[in-house]
Amino acid sequence: MLNELKENEILRLSRQGDEAAVTLIISKYKASVEAAVSRISDSPIEREDLIQEGLIGLLAAVRSFDGEKKASFRTYCYTCISNALQSALRKVSRKKDVPKSKVISLENDFETPNEASVNTAISAEDAFLAKESVESLNEFLDNELSAFENEVLKMHIAGCSYKEIADRMGKTPKAVDNAIQRIRKKLKEISL
Repeated sequence: MLNELKENEILRLSRQGDEAAVTLIISKYKASVEAAVSRISDSPIEREDLIQEGLIGLLAAVRSFDGEKKASFRTYCYTCISNALQSALRKVSRKKDVPKSKVISLENDFETPNEASVNTAISAEDAFLAKESVESLNEFLDNELSAFENEVLKMHIAGCSYKEIADRMGKTPKAVDNAIQRIRKKLKEISL
């Protein structure tokens, strides 16, 4: 019965929670996920994990596709799949999960965390200049960026995609992109 329906109708049923419709869309577009994964070479993420990330992107496309827009679902879902894969690759490449023993605290005047890293310590003058630069940057961010731009910047630095930021802030991805462009322009104008 579902096979006889048009794709937009199947997508509508999927968004309404029809499991059979979701399964049909996934089976129809799983090859697109696998094709996108096959174009990634030298990945630090295993192929099966990448396929799972791509499927998450596909499910996000099913939930968020707006049939009223001019883009076809095929184009939209491929974009969502690609974004999910790129996001997963960025997350792995970030050094976010660095052990605390290797982190130098800004609050402790750049003291080294242990005796073994004394050779990599920075001079007192460099530490002072770095601290002054951080303070200047923080002051600039507080004075020159709007509250919205500050929040966008924090989430962008944390690795959130434009879509994730937009969803969290109740804005459109275009509004987030515009904010990031304004932030970049303002940051280029400063010299610390």
